[in-house]
Amino acid sequence: MGRPTPTHPTLFAKYDGSLVGAHDDIHMPPVSDELDWEAELGVVIGRRARHVARDEALTYVGGYTVVNDVTVRDWQHRTREFLSGKTFEATTPVGPSLVTADELPSGASGLTVGCSVDGHTMQKSNTSDLLFDVATTIAYISTIITLLPGDLIATGTPGGVGAGRDPKVFLRPGQQLVTFVEGVGELSNTVVKDQL
Repeated sequence: MGRPTPTHPTLFAKYDGSLVGAHDDIHMPPVSDELDWEAELGVVIGRRARHVARDEALTYVGGYTVVNDVTVRDWQHRTREFLSGKTFEATTPVGPSLVTADELPSGASGLTVGCSVDGHTMQKSNTSDLLFDVATTIAYISTIITLLPGDLIATGTPGGVGAGRDPKVFLRPGQQLVTFVEGVGELSNTVVKDQL
């Protein structure tokens, strides 16, 4: 996105109404044509976590899943706060399952992550390239607020988002977005135009 490397994780919230299943439709809002993809590793918290030390943080992981942090870019950039662009109704697919930590490398590091639109690869990277690894992220958030079982953390997306391309490319109704994390699973979602 052309921004300097951050020194701290950027945090924003998503309300549960923004989440959809692994094969559900993604609803493109009628107020924007800038619906963008963000393939991400999802971390699901397994037990209450508050003031967690980084070297103990992975013991609080219940498992891992796949997330596409689908974002309405023009609404994201209306203000300095990201919330409005990040939590539109029925935009964020999650799933298809929860893979426990013992089935993956420590911190789910070294896994291929990416997405395609209508069969064209848009993102492909590796979880070892995360700006902030899973343990660092859990420790940081737990300093701010108590994480509870079932809380979902999206860990950040690799390069290749539509808004970062020249020219910019955004999702359109009828397109199929496929998101994957190696060893964790795959989402397959169709974009539909939401109605007022």
